[in-house]
Amino acid sequence: MFRGANEVSLDSKGRLAIPKRYRDRLVADCDGQLVCTIDIHQPCLLLYPLAEWEVIERKLSRLSSMKPAERRMQRMLLGHATELELDNQGRVLLAGPLRNHAGLEGKVMLVGQFNKFEIWSDVAWQTQIAVDMEAVSQDLELTDALKDFSL
Repeated sequence: MFRGANEVSLDSKGRLAIPKRYRDRLVADCDGQLVCTIDIHQPCLLLYPLAEWEVIERKLSRLSSMKPAERRMQRMLLGHATELELDNQGRVLLAGPLRNHAGLEGKVMLVGQFNKFEIWSDVAWQTQIAVDMEAVSQDLELTDALKDFSL
């Protein structure tokens, strides 16, 4: 399980250093093989260990290529899916189109989300957190799952 928000640097070549606390697990679980794609709802990227991505791929393969909305989902997620490999220094190289989608340069946020990471630009991350905090502070409609959720 991946958790926590980590500020990391993206170097001038587009390489992202994965924090050391995640590296050993990524090497043990997937031999350092990862897949990165776009998030279709947020201006960020999604980084999966290969085995976790393969679950997503199987789900995508069951969607119909004849239904426009399902075809669109396949096109966006599979079309942007890029295989990555941790190098000897624990970095991954993010392709230019992926970096452009999320507006990544300089400082970025690597955010653990159970089975994957989200990768945000620092500015987009701060904006999203402000929006989320505002929504939580307002009288939002709770789903059944949230009504039963406690910390």
